[in-house]
Amino acid sequence: MNTLSLRGEGPTSALPGDLAIWIFIFAEMGVFGVLFIVYAWARRSHLELFEAGQALLDRRIGLANTLIFISSSYAVARAAAAIRADRAAACRRWLLAALTAGAAFVVLKVGEFGLDAERGIGLSRNLFDMFYLSLTFFHFMHVLMGLVILAVVAWKTGRGAYSARSHSGVETAGAYWHMVDLVWIVLFALVYVLH
Repeated sequence: MNTLSLRGEGPTSALPGDLAIWIFIFAEMGVFGVLFIVYAWARRSHLELFEAGQALLDRRIGLANTLIFISSSYAVARAAAAIRADRAAACRRWLLAALTAGAAFVVLKVGEFGLDAERGIGLSRNLFDMFYLSLTFFHFMHVLMGLVILAVVAWKTGRGAYSARSHSGVETAGAYWHMVDLVWIVLFALVYVLH
């Protein structure tokens, strides 16, 4: 029978990583869920405005960032598999790959924010812009926090802090990163794609 381990290690763990990160993840998913519901309600009430706002967005950048994020999540999953197999060097390499992809996401998103400003998209311009910028910036801050977490875990992995017997930090970081990835996928679908 699977039971929830506070440390998230061993074959009896129902969830990888620390229990505290799961409480945080569920709280953050709740916040994003409420924001997505409010966005959908506002979009329904102001359909023409939202569709006109969406037409100004660069879906190619959004799609590129989605593919980048999915790749980074894959790298994090490979890092967790590597450390469970007691391959710390491989784990660190996968974490560095995830960091590189995450940094590419940040660079593209900053560039997109710049393009948005050139197009006149701003918080006070209209309701769509307010939602778009607020949601994507809120997510962006989570990405930055995730990059710090991944960097610390990669550094600690390089110093021998994790092994097949003790790898909760790697799985905790991975759980957070996967949450940020999932939020982006929903955000991309709602804001860039849905018509």
